[in-house]
Amino acid sequence: QVQLVESGGGLVQPGGSLRLSCAASGSIFSFSTMNWYRQAPGKLRELVATITRGGSTNYPDSVKGRFTISRDNAKNTVYLQMNSLKPEDTAVYYCNANSVVSLWGQGTQVTVSS
Repeated sequence: QVQLVESGGGLVQPGGSLRLSCAASGSIFSFSTMNWYRQAPGKLRELVATITRGGSTNYPDSVKGRFTISRDNAKNTVYLQMNSLKPEDTAVYYCNANSVVSLWGQGTQVTVSS
């Protein structure tokens, strides 16, 4: 009934760009802080972007200046624009909605390779 569905992942060369989308069902989206996480093989899940319902954003140093999170509450969609991609950005990227409960998407693979 309530779910998040990511799209937009794929293979890109170093220095390239991708835009990930996360579509949310239900009305939870507008009341949630939205996040993008990523997880590479053998590593812990890492928070890469956060946006509050009011539009405040936050990024770790590893992606700051390269990634931009945005949201369209009317469309129940959050985006992650990724520029200047590096091989170390390769991971499965997950959309997350935090409100009363935490909801997760299924993940989308991003591979950065020459």
